[in-house]
Amino acid sequence: MMDDKNTLFSPRTFARAVEFIWREAELLDRKDYRAWLDLWDPSGVYVVPIDPQATDFAATLNYAFDDRDMREKRVERMMSGYSASASDAARTVRAVSRFTRSNDSADVIEVNSAQVLVACKRGVATLFAADLAHTIAFDNDEPRLVRKVIRLIDSTDTLSAIGFLL
Repeated sequence: MMDDKNTLFSPRTFARAVEFIWREAELLDRKDYRAWLDLWDPSGVYVVPIDPQATDFAATLNYAFDDRDMREKRVERMMSGYSASASDAARTVRAVSRFTRSNDSADVIEVNSAQVLVACKRGVATLFAADLAHTIAFDNDEPRLVRKVIRLIDSTDTLSAIGFLL
């Protein structure tokens, strides 16, 4: 029998993945984007699809489809102070819950969850709700984001500018 702490399918690993997702949410709410970049595997992909049924993100239109280079450029733009989204950035508070696992393999765990995000800008609060799918690898026992897919529940509606990371 395998030791519970050494198997990817263990409750301990799932709990660590959930803690990792909560930490990511905290970093984003604090606008600690440099630390957020450090959570990623170099080959990781950040995706916000428009089509709620999309699975081939490279072949469909997305709000975001960022590899490492694009994530770094997005963070640089947000931190530069030169873009409207950086100079007048919304304050955010997000809650992530309803965690379930799917598609575990030998080296990654996929955790699905729900996120409710409130963004406050110029005295106006805007609500964003989404289904999330985090694919997390444990490299040397350290979690790394391999993929994050944010499926906004209103992705096919007209969305106002989102000047923050989901």
